Amino acid sequence: MNELDALYRELILDHSKHPQHFGLDGPSTSSGTEGSGTVGESYQKNPVCGDEITLRARVDGETVTDVVWEGRGCSISQASASMLADLVADEGLSRTETVALIEGFREALRSRGQLELDEDVYGDAAALSGVSKFSARVKCAMLAWVALEDAIAKA
Repeated sequence: MNELDALYRELILDHSKHPQHFGLDGPSTSSGTEGSGTVGESYQKNPVCGDEITLRARVDGETVTDVVWEGRGCSISQASASMLADLVADEGLSRTETVALIEGFREALRSRGQLELDEDVYGDAAALSGVSKFSARVKCAMLAWVALEDAIAKA
């Protein structure tokens, strides 16, 4: 294993053990229209391995202003949810930018190692590029991203 692979593995384990934006409680994420914007929620499950994610996204106008989640499963699914929530919640991306981010992530993970995620765009989630070489793990990494896509469509 080269140094970069070891660093990425460590980053994935760190996000899995210390998830960002974890927990569905709190005023900014309650369901409905309380506060500014609306909240969309999505529950996704990977029936193959049992990973589960419930994700809430608050959308104010065209801007995704908050993303929180809860879940259980393998370190890849949990780290991916943490990385995604951290990336989107901190950037204040528009719906269009968020959907483009999700589509780019999906394309890279389906590339079987041919496309690398740009760290400048995807932040810590770029560490998940290597997952694309393991087709059985792609669904694990995609679970939260699919949940976010669904949640913002509902908001």
